[in-house]
Amino acid sequence: MTFTSTPIALTPFQPGDTTGQPLAAQSTGGMPPQTVHIDLGDRSYPILIGPGLLDDAATFAACPKAAQALIVTNVTVGPLYAQRLVNKISQRYKQVDVLALPDGEAYKDQATLNLIYDRLLGSTADRKTVLYALGGGVVGDMTGFAAACYMRGVPFVQVPTTLLSQVDSSVGGKTAINHPLGKNMIGAFYQPQQVVCDLSALSTLPDRELSAGLAEVIKYGPIADMVFFDWIETHLPALMARDPQALATAVRRSCEIKAWVVGQDEKEGGIRAILNFGHTFGHAIEAGLGYGEWLHGEAVGCGMVMAARLSQRMGHVDDAFVQRLTRLVQAAGLPVVGPDLGADRYLQLMRGDKKSEGGDIKFVLIGDAPLASGGQGPGVAVTAKAPEAVVREVLAASIDSSARN
Repeated sequence: MTFTSTPIALTPFQPGDTTGQPLAAQSTGGMPPQTVHIDLGDRSYPILIGPGLLDDAATFAACPKAAQALIVTNVTVGPLYAQRLVNKISQRYKQVDVLALPDGEAYKDQATLNLIYDRLLGSTADRKTVLYALGGGVVGDMTGFAAACYMRGVPFVQVPTTLLSQVDSSVGGKTAINHPLGKNMIGAFYQPQQVVCDLSALSTLPDRELSAGLAEVIKYGPIADMVFFDWIETHLPALMARDPQALATAVRRSCEIKAWVVGQDEKEGGIRAILNFGHTFGHAIEAGLGYGEWLHGEAVGCGMVMAARLSQRMGHVDDAFVQRLTRLVQAAGLPVVGPDLGADRYLQLMRGDKKSEGGDIKFVLIGDAPLASGGQGPGVAVTAKAPEAVVREVLAASIDSSARN
């Protein structure tokens, strides 16, 4: 069975005012916060987007009250933002603790997850205790998973501080840890109470992390909104210069698209799988190199180029689109040539991907059908199997054979 996106139902993209001026030339004080809603019935919640949200107590006015709250962060983000968050939520809780985890994808594992449980159990946290995930995707995924499991479920709030987590991982309720044999293979679907995307936090983001986040922004165009893709191409210099208006637009539109998809398919039984464009190849790169060698967004960026080449070989898109996407990914500071793990190793790792069924690898292809048979091309996506011989051709054309040991 395949699943195709239907972007006709998506609200048309409205970019608003983006000046393209660098961050230093603009003031963010006059930029009002924006809200995107995730519509999931009694599990619905808002995504707040804007500058300065961490320093406004009103941001957290709707968060659950309890006797205790635990802020889970990491050793990099904690010194920058943890005390500011404590100051704004302390009036809601008698006790607010902070737990700083080691930083990096290599620590997204069971041993590090247990540190969260140790703190909760050690402080006799009850089932109303609220967890706050303050950091990037690793912190958000692990905090959400801990919240899903502790006492069979306690409330949590996402406070993402990286571009990648603001536009993707904090939204939609996917929580997980990694296993040496597969990325995000142990986890749960568990929705937060609220997501707070403070754009000001992006000012301290290293350039490499910013580029990694742009990979997840770029992916939304080919799978759902080519008008947005056009906008990204035009405004990429402003995004890389951290122009606040451009970042606000990119985060808002990314969240709108993800909210629309998740609202139709919360637990990835169908259309939500298209959000994994580039991830089948990308996850294989991460696992094959060892988690943390490449950032997740770097692997996804390269994986999107590979997936576009596979789409072209399957007749869904033309070579001009493949080249267009490759140029954009490269201009965003992301790799477009994959490491040579060996084709057999790639295939082994991809067969362990969550989308695989009965050992068959499922890929997200751009376009809903071959162009020759009336396929729409970029702007929609489909999940489908591909002949192994074709996948091997794509790998041969996409990897750096000179890097093989």
